[in-house]
Amino acid sequence: MLLNTPITVHHPRYALLQAHLRELRVASGLTQAELAERFKVDQSRVSKIERGEHYVDILFYLDWCRACDADPSHAVAQLGEKGA
Repeated sequence: MLLNTPITVHHPRYALLQAHLRELRVASGLTQAELAERFKVDQSRVSKIERGEHYVDILFYLDWCRACDADPSHAVAQLGEKGA
């Protein structure tokens, strides 16, 4: 699907990504603080990502999946099934 407008953190599809990222983290049993520690960032950055205040690119998405011990290929498929 090609879009005429850019995807921002305010786009409805981005809300699906935010929820998906949180679900991956929760399913892995990690708290925001524990995930932040794996990334060597403050917990507030993880929170901002999950709340849609910080944009995530594909490389960070892959890192997030791996930090949550999730297979990126499977995670992307799940995200696609949700309509993102």
